[in-house]
Amino acid sequence: MDEKLKIKISIADRVYPLTVDPSQEEGLRSASKKIDAMIKQFEENYAVRDKQDVLAMCALQFAAQTEQKQIDTAESLEKAVAKLKEMDKKLSEVLSK
Repeated sequence: MDEKLKIKISIADRVYPLTVDPSQEEGLRSASKKIDAMIKQFEENYAVRDKQDVLAMCALQFAAQTEQKQIDTAESLEKAVAKLKEMDKKLSEVLSK
């Protein structure tokens, strides 16, 4: 039985205690660092009123990246399927001779 880890993650100068699987710790810490770096970038480059505005922009940016990856993956899959169908057709033609 896997034991859970109690960790503390800091985001936007707030500490969040979490209980996670050991396999999740590295990903959560990395995500926390990326969020804080993005917060700093938004605060330096844009006039923001408060942390909520910055966090909303971070959430939008991460969600957009996730959506774009899904779109790109779907397009790549469609291209691969089309190529495989073309190869299958050519192989069938060669084998039927």
